[in-house]
Amino acid sequence: MAIPSTTSSIPAASNEAEQYAPHLRVFVFALFFVFGGLTSLNDVLIPKLKGLFTLSYAEAMLVQSAFFAAYLIVSIPAAMLVDRFGYMRTAVIGLLAMTAGCLFFVPASASGLFPVFLFALFILASGITTVQVVANPLISMLGPSATTSSRLTFAQAFNSLGTTVFPYVGSMLILGSLAKVDASELSGAALDAFRTEETHVIVRTYVGLAIALCVVAGLVWQQRHSLVEKRDEDVVWSRAFQLLARPRFAFGTACIFLYVGAEVSIGSLIVTYLIQSDVMGIGEQAAGKHVPFYWGGAMIGRFVGAYVLRKFSPGLVLASVAGAVVTLLVGSANTVGPVSGWLLLAIGLFNSIMFPTIFSLASENLAERAPEGSGVICIAIVGGAIIPPLTGHVADLTSLRFAFLVPALCYAGILAYGVYARRPASSAA
Repeated sequence: MAIPSTTSSIPAASNEAEQYAPHLRVFVFALFFVFGGLTSLNDVLIPKLKGLFTLSYAEAMLVQSAFFAAYLIVSIPAAMLVDRFGYMRTAVIGLLAMTAGCLFFVPASASGLFPVFLFALFILASGITTVQVVANPLISMLGPSATTSSRLTFAQAFNSLGTTVFPYVGSMLILGSLAKVDASELSGAALDAFRTEETHVIVRTYVGLAIALCVVAGLVWQQRHSLVEKRDEDVVWSRAFQLLARPRFAFGTACIFLYVGAEVSIGSLIVTYLIQSDVMGIGEQAAGKHVPFYWGGAMIGRFVGAYVLRKFSPGLVLASVAGAVVTLLVGSANTVGPVSGWLLLAIGLFNSIMFPTIFSLASENLAERAPEGSGVICIAIVGGAIIPPLTGHVADLTSLRFAFLVPALCYAGILAYGVYARRPASSAA
């Protein structure tokens, strides 16, 4: 989702990229698929850990806090790695960090402690952040700047393909074995043994992913010389935050914070919401298999959006889809039965074009400072660490339905930005 880089690498790499764009696009699309899928597994992991550790909604949402905190902490260091080692080698570093995060689930399971799982997720997310720092600038370079929104949206569709496939498989592997024993009825050694046994299925899933990531890292390493880059080692990253003085950029950065937080909040609550007796009243594994409808809608919407954004004002398209999401949230919160559940799942379709559109609108006319701006935007993804626990806290105090007010307010802010940015940016915006 994020695009930190150096100011001089983009023009130099762009000329090279035009010579072998199809080759690089396959590489970038594969990265989008991988990190999208791994991120979406949190939606399946949350109900599993919530049951095992008898967590409140707010505590369960700490899974997302641990994960998305990496964007705040790792984004700029990852961009510095790109400065030092280049795109391809940095991608390998990120993939190996993701492998380490997956393998750390082994000691997490042995410990039977929730905080250790959170640490494993942070390591995994650090690697994902690094890979994202590489992926988006590459896809941005593979074509004219006028179609950046469309091209990023198309690339995000492969991200959504991963988020559609991984939760479905994960629901069978992780939720399919959910024990019938109530962890709240156990204590002491019996509780520790139960948690260790039940988390073995999580370990097997993530160890399998670690093996796959090692293979991908090896393939990327073989392509490390495929992109010739000229990098500026004198970049002063601290000045990037000066861009927040530009209203259009600052508003857009805030909307990235709101969007990621709202999207993650909804995705995290889908399983728990659908099993409610006044919604669908289905089991956790069956509810987990519905998560791909949420992310699959985003995948379809991104393919369609790549075309729509070429025909209509990106700002007005953004305002329209944000308004649709607010309507769906209100509708879901005020209906019962399957209708309520499907209204929530339909939000994925309208989420589809939001991130790349907000990003491109905020980055208009940044010119040579675009990489610095994208570094700041990447940090704003930390909204995924803050808004979900807030949503969970509201759910603990009131109800899941009322908690949808939190993401609804986030989307209202995005709607306002779409209206604000409906016209092309001026050089001072």
